[in-house]
Amino acid sequence: MTVRWLTAVAAAVAMGCLPAETDVTEESVQLTIPRGATLGAAADSLHAHDLISSPALFRFYAIISGRERAIQAGTYDVPRGASNREILAILVAGRPAEARLVILEGLTLQEVADTIQRQLGIPADSVVIAASDSATRSTLRVPGPTLEGYLYPSTYLVPVDAGASDVVRQVTKEFARRWRPSWNARLESLEMSRHEIVILASIIEGEVRYAPDRPYVSSVYHNRLRRGMRLQADPTVVYALGRRRRLYEKDYLIQSPYNTYQVDGLPPGPIGQPSDQSLRAALYPAASPFLYFVARTDGQHVFSETYAEHLKEIREIRGRN
Repeated sequence: MTVRWLTAVAAAVAMGCLPAETDVTEESVQLTIPRGATLGAAADSLHAHDLISSPALFRFYAIISGRERAIQAGTYDVPRGASNREILAILVAGRPAEARLVILEGLTLQEVADTIQRQLGIPADSVVIAASDSATRSTLRVPGPTLEGYLYPSTYLVPVDAGASDVVRQVTKEFARRWRPSWNARLESLEMSRHEIVILASIIEGEVRYAPDRPYVSSVYHNRLRRGMRLQADPTVVYALGRRRRLYEKDYLIQSPYNTYQVDGLPPGPIGQPSDQSLRAALYPAASPFLYFVARTDGQHVFSETYAEHLKEIREIRGRN
């Protein structure tokens, strides 16, 4: 009688048709299976979270299905009302619960770290330390002291038990994935390194609000670099100051290797995380004679070839305000 009863129960469980466990709702419970946990411990934890009605039946089903040793350690979102079959499938598949992370374009390393702390609860200081890890920088061939510029802005699904190093590796791998092989040949024609392009792209990202302006802003910077003119890019001054605010005349005098009003050429590193569009603009600038630009109040830029034209455009824009 007992054997027949267990066989019937097992069949019901295998079919996922026990009444108490087939009414799957959208509500889920976050459950952690520690590394090295036994099947019994996993079943007890499921029962303690009211996810299964009987630890014995869950263990029995896992055994007869041959997956009693296949449960993966991790943190999972387990739907309430899921059957034993569905729950076991989740734990065996090893797809842990995930949290959404959104990194916006143009954020500095510190701002990315603050974003990760706010969205994932990982301390910002640990993110900054992870982004300075020499092994990760070596893997990506990043010459700078941090991974500033390589924390690709995008939307990610991150395992809820991920640490700072895990997240940094995930977002830098996305940068490596997005970098197109054809861009390497373009670097040679520009006689620039990848790091220099990332630096330039980060400045373009900080400068442009109106997307069609990107290749023209890029052309101004490329033209200035070729002529040995200073870039005089406001976003580099903001980065040198260490915080975002309105710039005053005295700010342009700040002594910093990042202040392109005071130093020649590119700054020593990126000033934020450039988007794919800004990387592309840095690599493929518009063919233009422009050496100057000024932003209108709507975010669009007006471009000029001579300094006299530039001053005229500034006066006109200020006269409208």
